[in-house]
Amino acid sequence: MMKNQKHITVLLDESIKSLNIKKNGIYIDGTFGYGGHSLKILEHLGSTGKLYAFDRDPYSIDIGNKIPDPRFHIIHDRFSNIKMHLKKLDIYKKIDGILLDLGLSSMQLLNPNRGFSFRLNGPLDMRMNPLQGISAQQWINKSDKNTISNILKTFGEEKFSKIIASEIVKKRKIKPIVTTIELSKIIENIVPYNKFKHPSKRSFQAIRIFLNEELYEIQKFLKKILNLLNSHGRISIISFHSIEDRIIKQFMIKNSKNPVIPQNLPITEEKINQLNIKKIKYVKRIFPSQQEIKNNPRSRSAILRTAELI
Repeated sequence: MMKNQKHITVLLDESIKSLNIKKNGIYIDGTFGYGGHSLKILEHLGSTGKLYAFDRDPYSIDIGNKIPDPRFHIIHDRFSNIKMHLKKLDIYKKIDGILLDLGLSSMQLLNPNRGFSFRLNGPLDMRMNPLQGISAQQWINKSDKNTISNILKTFGEEKFSKIIASEIVKKRKIKPIVTTIELSKIIENIVPYNKFKHPSKRSFQAIRIFLNEELYEIQKFLKKILNLLNSHGRISIISFHSIEDRIIKQFMIKNSKNPVIPQNLPITEEKINQLNIKKIKYVKRIFPSQQEIKNNPRSRSAILRTAELI
């Protein structure tokens, strides 16, 4: 992380309150990051409470390993693999609350060597775990025009995706695109400026989401979540992207409704209960306050959604 840059945890108090923390409960921070949420959860736990954190970023794991609290354990893995770890730890179906913060940490964004920022010059990387997968540099210089265009449009909702993709292919024939600023300048010459969004924001976001399989991670995780929670356990998720939020919203709404039974099917309410279909109560949706947005402009697009198993 760059010196003199402070990491500000988004919706910190609101997300902790949304978990309705029990003193001696078992909690999961699925996206440890810089540890802001984890440290706050620990403040609310009693002596026998437990907090398990996950992160795929090795730099976050290094930070987590320095927390000298016997109630805290950090696991180096994607949060979508949570089921396997909870079974190993013998806490499957015993979790009282799970928190996900799907945004980048300042440690990732403000380190030029990580390649996430379109403002800071550095190697074009963008991997959450730099030891796995292909970098943005490799992908940008090898993918065909249609693939690049589709990714920018699908994951970034970028209106100028076709023109950007064509220009990327044209420029890389002359010289490989290897730095964040080289890619950003290509995009800046195409996308009009907006006082709220940098021209490169959507494209960088799309490439990052694609390379790190971020939407797949959420979908894979949500398929498992209802079987991980204890009775009245809560799930709170902070998203920063409209596609992410749509997935989470649809999941919570769908699973808060009674199961749909085809008409004229001879099935009683007792039989429905025997199916043991998990159901949640959609608790609330929270946005950052104007004061938080002023203090931390990156929080502007954040949405916190919470649901409780019933």
